[in-house]
Amino acid sequence: MTKIPRIAIVDPNTLAVLGLTGLLESVMPMLQVDSFGSFAELEANHPEQYYHYFVDVRIVLANMAFFQQMRHKTIVLSSSAADDMAVLSSFHTICTNQPPKQLLRSLLMLEQHAHAKGRNLPPVVPAEANVSTPLSTREIEVMSLVVKGYINKEIADRLSLSLPTIITHRKNLMNKLGVHSVSALTIYAVMHGYVGVDEI
Repeated sequence: MTKIPRIAIVDPNTLAVLGLTGLLESVMPMLQVDSFGSFAELEANHPEQYYHYFVDVRIVLANMAFFQQMRHKTIVLSSSAADDMAVLSSFHTICTNQPPKQLLRSLLMLEQHAHAKGRNLPPVVPAEANVSTPLSTREIEVMSLVVKGYINKEIADRLSLSLPTIITHRKNLMNKLGVHSVSALTIYAVMHGYVGVDEI
Protein backbone atom coordinates (compact mmCIF):
# COMPACT_ATOMS: atom_id res chain seq x y z
CA MET A 1 0.00 0.00 0.00
CA THR A 2 1.40 3.39 -1.04
CA LYS A 3 1.84 5.94 1.73
CA ILE A 4 -0.05 9.17 0.98
CA PRO A 5 2.27 12.20 1.21
CA ARG A 6 1.10 14.71 3.81
CA ILE A 7 1.53 18.48 3.76
CA ALA A 8 0.96 20.85 6.68
CA ILE A 9 -0.31 24.42 6.39
CA VAL A 10 0.50 26.48 9.48
CA ASP A 11 -1.33 29.80 9.36
CA PRO A 12 -3.76 31.51 11.78
CA ASN A 13 -5.77 32.98 8.86
CA THR A 14 -8.62 30.51 8.22
CA LEU A 15 -9.58 31.96 4.84
CA ALA A 16 -5.98 31.83 3.63
CA VAL A 17 -5.75 28.21 4.79
CA LEU A 18 -8.95 27.23 2.98
CA GLY A 19 -7.83 28.89 -0.25
CA LEU A 20 -4.35 27.38 -0.16
CA THR A 21 -5.74 23.95 0.71
CA GLY A 22 -7.97 24.08 -2.37
CA LEU A 23 -5.09 25.11 -4.62
CA LEU A 24 -2.70 22.48 -3.23
CA GLU A 25 -5.30 19.73 -3.60
CA SER A 26 -5.82 20.84 -7.22
CA VAL A 27 -2.12 20.96 -8.05
CA MET A 28 -1.25 17.72 -6.22
CA PRO A 29 -4.48 15.78 -5.61
CA MET A 30 -2.67 12.72 -4.29
CA LEU A 31 -1.66 14.64 -1.14
CA GLN A 32 -3.33 14.88 2.24
CA VAL A 33 -3.34 18.48 3.46
CA ASP A 34 -3.62 19.17 7.22
CA SER A 35 -3.95 22.67 8.64
CA PHE A 36 -2.85 24.16 11.96
CA GLY A 37 -3.53 27.61 13.38
CA SER A 38 -0.28 27.77 15.34
CA PHE A 39 3.17 26.24 15.68
CA ALA A 40 2.10 24.61 18.95
CA GLU A 41 -0.66 22.71 17.11
CA LEU A 42 1.83 21.50 14.49
CA GLU A 43 4.31 20.48 17.16
CA ALA A 44 1.63 18.45 18.99
CA ASN A 45 0.81 16.46 15.83
CA HIS A 46 4.09 14.75 14.89
CA PRO A 47 5.59 17.37 12.54
CA GLU A 48 8.16 14.85 11.26
CA GLN A 49 5.42 13.07 9.27
CA TYR A 50 5.01 15.97 6.80
CA TYR A 51 6.76 16.21 3.45
CA HIS A 52 6.35 20.00 3.38
CA TYR A 53 5.23 22.81 5.64
CA PHE A 54 3.52 25.87 4.14
CA VAL A 55 3.99 28.35 6.99
CA ASP A 56 3.02 31.97 7.63
CA VAL A 57 6.14 34.15 7.75
CA ARG A 58 5.44 35.32 11.33
CA ILE A 59 5.32 31.73 12.59
CA VAL A 60 8.60 30.92 10.84
CA LEU A 61 10.30 33.99 12.36
CA ALA A 62 8.98 33.17 15.85
CA ASN A 63 10.15 29.52 15.59
CA MET A 64 13.29 29.94 13.49
CA ALA A 65 15.28 27.18 15.24
CA PHE A 66 12.78 24.49 14.17
CA PHE A 67 12.17 25.75 10.63
CA GLN A 68 15.86 26.40 9.95
CA GLN A 69 16.49 22.68 10.59
CA MET A 70 13.55 21.86 8.30
CA ARG A 71 14.24 24.50 5.64
CA HIS A 72 14.31 21.89 2.84
CA LYS A 73 10.68 21.10 3.76
CA THR A 74 9.51 24.65 4.55
CA ILE A 75 7.73 27.02 2.16
CA VAL A 76 7.27 30.45 3.71
CA LEU A 77 3.95 32.19 3.03
CA SER A 78 4.60 35.91 2.83
CA SER A 79 2.18 38.73 2.04
CA SER A 80 5.02 40.83 0.63
CA ALA A 81 8.02 39.94 -1.49
CA ALA A 82 10.13 42.07 0.89
CA ASP A 83 9.10 40.43 4.21
CA ASP A 84 12.35 39.86 6.12
CA MET A 85 14.01 38.48 2.99
CA ALA A 86 17.54 38.65 4.40
CA VAL A 87 16.57 36.31 7.25
CA LEU A 88 14.52 34.03 4.98
CA SER A 89 16.88 33.86 2.00
CA SER A 90 17.57 30.14 2.56
CA PHE A 91 13.84 29.26 2.38
CA HIS A 92 11.48 28.77 -0.54
CA THR A 93 9.01 31.66 -0.34
CA ILE A 94 5.63 32.22 -1.96
CA CYS A 95 4.05 35.66 -1.96
CA THR A 96 0.36 35.12 -1.18
CA ASN A 97 -0.63 38.70 -1.96
CA GLN A 98 -0.84 38.29 -5.73
CA PRO A 99 -3.59 37.65 -8.29
CA PRO A 100 -4.99 34.07 -8.25
CA LYS A 101 -3.43 33.18 -11.61
CA GLN A 102 0.03 34.27 -10.42
CA LEU A 103 -0.36 32.36 -7.15
CA LEU A 104 -1.37 29.25 -9.08
CA ARG A 105 1.66 29.75 -11.34
CA SER A 106 3.95 30.03 -8.27
CA LEU A 107 2.57 26.78 -6.82
CA LEU A 108 2.92 24.97 -10.15
CA MET A 109 6.50 26.21 -10.52
CA LEU A 110 7.29 25.01 -7.00
CA GLU A 111 5.75 21.60 -7.73
CA GLN A 112 7.57 21.29 -11.06
CA HIS A 113 10.98 22.17 -9.61
CA ALA A 114 10.68 20.36 -6.29
CA HIS A 115 9.31 17.16 -7.78
CA ALA A 116 11.29 16.82 -11.03
CA LYS A 117 8.50 18.20 -13.24
CA GLY A 118 6.02 15.87 -11.57
CA ARG A 119 7.94 12.68 -12.37
CA ASN A 120 8.27 11.83 -8.66
CA LEU A 121 4.53 12.01 -8.11
CA PRO A 122 1.70 9.66 -9.13
CA PRO A 123 -0.14 10.58 -12.37
CA VAL A 124 -2.67 13.39 -11.95
CA VAL A 125 -6.06 12.67 -13.48
CA PRO A 126 -9.25 14.21 -12.08
CA ALA A 127 -11.50 11.54 -10.59
CA GLU A 128 -14.32 12.49 -12.97
CA ALA A 129 -12.13 12.48 -16.09
CA ASN A 130 -13.28 10.27 -18.95
CA VAL A 131 -9.88 8.71 -19.66
CA SER A 132 -11.34 6.35 -22.26
CA THR A 133 -11.97 9.34 -24.56
CA PRO A 134 -8.65 10.98 -25.42
CA LEU A 135 -8.43 14.66 -26.26
CA SER A 136 -8.46 15.49 -29.95
CA THR A 137 -5.64 17.50 -31.50
CA ARG A 138 -8.01 20.47 -31.84
CA GLU A 139 -9.08 20.22 -28.17
CA ILE A 140 -5.42 20.24 -27.13
CA GLU A 141 -4.84 23.35 -29.27
CA VAL A 142 -7.86 25.08 -27.73
CA MET A 143 -6.83 24.06 -24.20
CA SER A 144 -3.31 25.41 -24.73
CA LEU A 145 -4.62 28.77 -25.90
CA VAL A 146 -7.19 29.01 -23.09
CA VAL A 147 -4.59 28.44 -20.37
CA LYS A 148 -2.25 30.95 -22.03
CA GLY A 149 -4.95 33.57 -21.47
CA TYR A 150 -6.60 33.94 -24.87
CA ILE A 151 -10.34 34.64 -25.00
CA ASN A 152 -12.72 32.67 -27.26
CA LYS A 153 -12.70 35.22 -30.09
CA GLU A 154 -8.88 35.36 -30.13
CA ILE A 155 -8.72 31.56 -30.18
CA ALA A 156 -11.21 31.43 -33.05
CA ASP A 157 -9.11 33.95 -35.01
CA ARG A 158 -5.83 32.13 -34.32
CA LEU A 159 -7.24 28.74 -35.35
CA SER A 160 -9.38 30.11 -38.21
CA LEU A 161 -12.53 28.63 -36.69
CA SER A 162 -15.92 30.09 -35.82
CA LEU A 163 -16.69 31.33 -32.32
CA PRO A 164 -19.45 28.68 -31.77
CA THR A 165 -16.94 25.96 -32.75
CA ILE A 166 -14.46 27.16 -30.14
CA ILE A 167 -17.19 27.28 -27.49
CA THR A 168 -18.15 23.69 -28.38
CA HIS A 169 -14.52 22.53 -28.16
CA ARG A 170 -14.15 24.17 -24.74
CA LYS A 171 -17.34 22.55 -23.46
CA ASN A 172 -16.29 19.10 -24.74
CA LEU A 173 -12.82 19.53 -23.29
CA MET A 174 -14.13 20.46 -19.84
CA ASN A 175 -16.59 17.54 -19.89
CA LYS A 176 -13.92 15.01 -20.90
CA LEU A 177 -11.54 16.16 -18.19
CA GLY A 178 -14.20 16.65 -15.51
CA VAL A 179 -12.97 20.17 -14.74
CA HIS A 180 -15.08 23.26 -14.16
CA SER A 181 -12.71 26.22 -14.21
CA VAL A 182 -9.81 27.69 -16.15
CA SER A 183 -7.61 27.19 -13.06
CA ALA A 184 -8.34 23.45 -13.05
CA LEU A 185 -7.76 23.31 -16.81
CA THR A 186 -4.45 25.13 -16.34
CA ILE A 187 -3.34 22.63 -13.69
CA TYR A 188 -4.23 19.72 -15.97
CA ALA A 189 -2.42 21.25 -18.98
CA VAL A 190 0.77 21.97 -17.03
CA MET A 191 0.84 18.68 -15.13
CA HIS A 192 0.42 16.70 -18.36
CA GLY A 193 3.02 18.66 -20.30
CA TYR A 194 0.70 20.38 -22.79
CA VAL A 195 1.84 23.83 -21.62
CA GLY A 196 4.95 24.95 -19.75
CA VAL A 197 4.62 26.82 -16.46
CA ASP A 198 6.41 29.76 -18.06
CA GLU A 199 3.68 30.02 -20.72
CA ILE A 200 0.76 30.66 -18.38
